This record gives sequence, C-alpha cells and structure tokens, in this order.
Amino acid sequence: MSEALNTQRTYVLVGHGGSGKTSVAEMLLFNAGAAARLGKIEEGTTVLDYEPEEIKRRGSIQPGIANFKWNKNQHFLIDTPGDANFNGDLPYALAAADGAILVIDAVDGVKPLTRKAWGEIQKTGLPAMIFINKMDRDSADFTTAFESLKDGLGIHPVLLHYPIGEKDQFKGVVDLLENKALFFDGKGGATPGDIPAEVEAQSTPLRETMIENIAESDEQVMEKYLDAGELSAEEVKSALVAGVKSGELVPVVIGSALADMGGPQLLDAVQALLPSPLEHPPFEGEDGGVRESIEAAPPACFVFKTLADSFAGQLTVARVLSGNVTGDLSLVNSRTGQQERVGQPLLTCGKDQTPCKTPLGPGSIVTLVKLKDTKTGDTLSSDKAAFALKKPQLAPTLITYALAPKVKGDEDKVYQAVAKLLDEDITLKLGRDEETADTLLSGMGQNHIEVSVERARRRYKVDIVLKTPKVPYRETFKTAARDIQGRHKKQTGGRGQFGDCWIHLEPQPKGAGYEFVDAIVGGSIPRQYIPAVDKGIQESAARGVLAGFPVIDFKVTLYDGSFHTVDSSEMAFKVAGSLAFKKACEKAKMSLLEPIMTVTVAVPDSYMGDVIGDLSSRRGKVLGSESQGGVTEIKAHVPMSEVLKYAPDLRSMTAGQGTFTMEFSHYEECPPPIAAKVIEENKRAAAAEE
Repeated sequence: MSEALNTQRTYVLVGHGGSGKTSVAEMLLFNAGAAARLGKIEEGTTVLDYEPEEIKRRGSIQPGIANFKWNKNQHFLIDTPGDANFNGDLPYALAAADGAILVIDAVDGVKPLTRKAWGEIQKTGLPAMIFINKMDRDSADFTTAFESLKDGLGIHPVLLHYPIGEKDQFKGVVDLLENKALFFDGKGGATPGDIPAEVEAQSTPLRETMIENIAESDEQVMEKYLDAGELSAEEVKSALVAGVKSGELVPVVIGSALADMGGPQLLDAVQALLPSPLEHPPFEGEDGGVRESIEAAPPACFVFKTLADSFAGQLTVARVLSGNVTGDLSLVNSRTGQQERVGQPLLTCGKDQTPCKTPLGPGSIVTLVKLKDTKTGDTLSSDKAAFALKKPQLAPTLITYALAPKVKGDEDKVYQAVAKLLDEDITLKLGRDEETADTLLSGMGQNHIEVSVERARRRYKVDIVLKTPKVPYRETFKTAARDIQGRHKKQTGGRGQFGDCWIHLEPQPKGAGYEFVDAIVGGSIPRQYIPAVDKGIQESAARGVLAGFPVIDFKVTLYDGSFHTVDSSEMAFKVAGSLAFKKACEKAKMSLLEPIMTVTVAVPDSYMGDVIGDLSSRRGKVLGSESQGGVTEIKAHVPMSEVLKYAPDLRSMTAGQGTFTMEFSHYEECPPPIAAKVIEENKRAAAAEE
C-alpha cells in the first residue's frame, strides 16, 4: 500500500469569499469523473455546497469533503469557506491536509481576506500552490493579479502558466515548464500547439525568470546554473518539486473554473508538486511527543469536522494521522479515555458516503458514524500507543447575541436546539448569563449567528428570536445614608410579624464589594435574626433601585433594633432589612456604573488613524499602540455598550483586515445623559412585563 500512499494527495482549497473555490472544486471533480456534470453555485447544483443555507446564500458555510481518483491516484480534497463568518475553523482543515491551493480571483487579485488565509497556511508550514481563477471574466487582469501576489502576500511566486488571450478572448496558456502552448476546448480538454508569436515575446523572458527562481531555491542547483548557464528539464522539475515541498517556492497556474479551463492542468500540478502523506512532518502531540505519518505506526485519527446527516445522524470526519483504519478497529478517545468502535469507514464526496472495505492509511479523509462521544478536535488512537494531536489554535469569537423563544416557556427548547449545532461548528459558543437569564450565542460575525439560528429553526422546528445581549450595568452609592430604620409590623389576627432594625450605609472603594458589619450590643436584636437582616439587604441590592441592576461596593452597619418575643421571626427581620436598604437608597445619592472592556485591535498601519478615531467616537480611551511588521496593535478601554456590534463595523472600516479581542476590565460611572436613557429604557421594559 505504501506505493499508493506515495501517489496519494490530500489538500485543502483556501481563499477569500467569491474567489471561486467551490467552482474550482467542482471543476476538479468533473474532470476526474467524480461528478456527472459541472455544478454551478448560482443554480444550487454543486456537489460540495448542499446545505439549504449554502444554496440560499450561494456560498459555503462549512468545509466540503471530496475524494476521487486522478490518473489512478487517490485524491482527498477539502473545500473551505472563504467568508470570515464561516472560516473560523480553517486551522482544523489545514491540520488535516498535506498541502494547500490558494485560489485567487483574476479580477480582484489579493484581497484582505486572502492575506489572512495565506497567513493561516504559513502558520501550518504547509506546501502551497496558487490557482488564479476567472481568467475569462470581463474585468480580469492577469498582470495586476500576479503582481498582487508579491505586493499583497510578500512572496516570490513561480509562474508556471502564462495566458494566451485575455478576458473573453482567453483561450489557453503557455506551459512555461514544458515551453509549449495548450489551447482549451471549454470541455476540460486542452490541445498542445506552438506558442503564438504575439505571446512568445512575453513568455520567453518569463520562462527564464521562472528557471532562475527555481534555481535560487537550492544552492547546488544555483551553482550549476551559474556555471553552465542552463539546466536540464529534469533538473528544473526536480528543483521545483523540492522547493515547493520545502516551502521555498509557490508555483502559480491559471484557468477558469466556470468555463472548465485548466482543471486537468491543476490536477497534474497537484500530483507532481504537492507532497504525499508519507512526506508530512511528524505530528506534534499535546504532551510534546510526536507521531510519524507512516503505515507502520499505530493507528491514530484527528477529528477535524463533525457533520449532521438527516439519515445517518452525526458524521465524524477525520484525517488518518498514522497506521491504517479498518472496520474492525477500536480506538480510544484521548479526551474521554473511552473506547470507540470505528465500524464501517466511509469515503465522503459532498453529501454522499461510500463504504470502504480496504484499509485507509495516513492522509486519508475518513468518515465515521455512530461514535458515542467524539467531538471536533478529538484524537482517536490505539490504546496501546495513545496519542493526542496538539490542537490548532482558533480565533476568539467576535460577536454575541441573546437568544429568546418566540413562544414564552420554550427557553430550554431553544437552548437544546442550538446546543446541537455546537457539535458540528466548533467556532460557536453557547452560554447563559445568570444575571440577565439570557441564553447567549457567540460566533465569528452577524451572518454566522443568523445562519446558525436559521439552521436550528429548520432542523429542530423551534422559533428563535435574536436580540442584542443586555449590558450588565451596576448601581452604587456616591454618598452615605445614616440612621436608617427598617420596621416591619403586621398584625392579621393570631401571631403577627415584627422586625425592626437600624443601619448606617456608606459607599466602599471601587471593587471592594459588599460588607455587612454586626454592631449590635445588649441584645436589641437576637443573634438568630441578624443573618436575616443581612439576607434582606442583599436580596434587595441584587434587584437594584435605579434601573433594576445589582448594587455593588457598599458597607452596611447594623447597630440597633428591637424585637417581639412572639411575633418576631427570620422572615420579619429579612423584610425589615430590605425596607431599611430601600430607604437608604432614597436618602443617599446613587449612580449607574457601566462595564468597561479592554479592546485590543490589530490592523494594517494604514488603518490606524481611522480605528483610533472610531474608538474615540465610542467613548473609548486609547491606552497605547505598537506597530510591528506593518500591523498596528491598539489597546483601548471602551464601554461595553459601544462595542456590542463592533465586529461588522471593524470589518467594514478595515476592508476585512482588522481583528480584535475583548475582555472585561472594570466598572466606571456612566455619563448622566446615557445613565438617564438606560434608566428610562429599563423602567419601560419592567412596566411592560408587569
């Protein structure tokens, strides 16, 4: 089987949204005979975008998995979403591959999200190649697109194809490596021919540049090239392959996926240039150990995606890291320590799965069904040689919404429906805010949240309403209130209720919290009732008085009171404590506090001024900035209410190039006009609920 693994290829398609990755995948599947026709996104007929939400949006929202044969060689392909809302788990897809194809739009060239995608590829160290797509479009500009690779990505690309014709006249390429022309027939085929004279003048110097670039990747080859003045065709190809696999060289091929131009040439380039799974560097484990990507090693699989199937249930998609996976195998989940029976392994192509009865070795993308408790990010390995792959780091979530049922009382139903989505989308985070009782859903952007909720509605038949989450304001005291009495007396026939207490209330320093001081002397209040006074004060403080938010940072001293030997009880003193607190709030001066977040924004230097200005307009206080490698990191304190929907605003402001993280810092007094507005809104909301 090792010979088959030498010619096997496992690769991932990466690029910005709209670059045509899924169309490229369709072209490859069609030319390899794995698809009966060339699917089109606009018609909803693609193999890999089959979810209703993908067909509706005309774009990928989850990785598409495919397997096929090219010239009898096994290929596994992972098509990743380009939209920043849906590619948060890109590092997991890259961890499952041996190489990457970066798809560039010939119309737009390198865009901001292209840089981000390329950065993820570089982090993994995967060998990569570039496919410039849409060469037949009206606005296609090959020269600009190719130059943008140098300027936008900071690489020295090795051009393997030069276009024959432009825009609607695009009809073929010059294969610079073979020094011949290929004329496309629009049906996936290409006829070899002589290079047209008008193109040869441009292609000849480009071929020389290509050979020089390839030679420069290897000192020995470069020395021979300088000494002899030329290299043989085999020496050039050998150096190119070595340079790509080492990461020194990034080859570029061109075509048009929708017009079915360049598919076989791209597949040939993948076969010739990208590495086999046996050439993958040893995988690093969580404990610092390594696992070699070879058949002889004990079996291990990394789960990089979980999918939902209406018939089969949960589908676990994994990359075989080492050894062979067969149907009679039992593996141990490194996270749970529990055994999982693999069952019949499946090979996936879009929404279709085919049982595989032969062993699947390293590099194979295998789908497993009916696993008991295995999630995305888990490693399954032999119990005799346990291994847990070091998980790739995911970007933090950027936006949070509150979820509410359309029908009151369905809160648990909403929570359970959305919780099921977390198994297949690791970039979603679900939680509850104990203070506001909100169910909170966090994701990579507004579209991410909306599509996820749409999925939950469709699959689990639950009506969900999206709301901006409540800001957890606080209330506190600015002045003291002394000698405040709380007296509760009630006589209804028979045993009555009586509790009487006197307190001093005073503000505490910021962050000091709540303090209760028992200063009772002489038994004016029996010891067993004093905790009840404390409890009454705390319960009232939790509900607030200005706008219903918890009151913080204050000290209460209980110094006097009275009781009745028959009518006094813990409940009576609890009510008395609550009454005393409310009277103190009326007498003391209070203020509303708002949560302040530490926001760290990373943007290209050119956007620094715009971002700082925007943060200031949000009442932010810039703490400092630091620039490195063309990227400026800005730290600021900003009120939470001003950054609840910061993600789409930052994306718009920086053409998708800005990223940020946010964490709670402290509370500050809310400006009076804003405090008045918050108090009024919360009073109206409270009245509406009554």
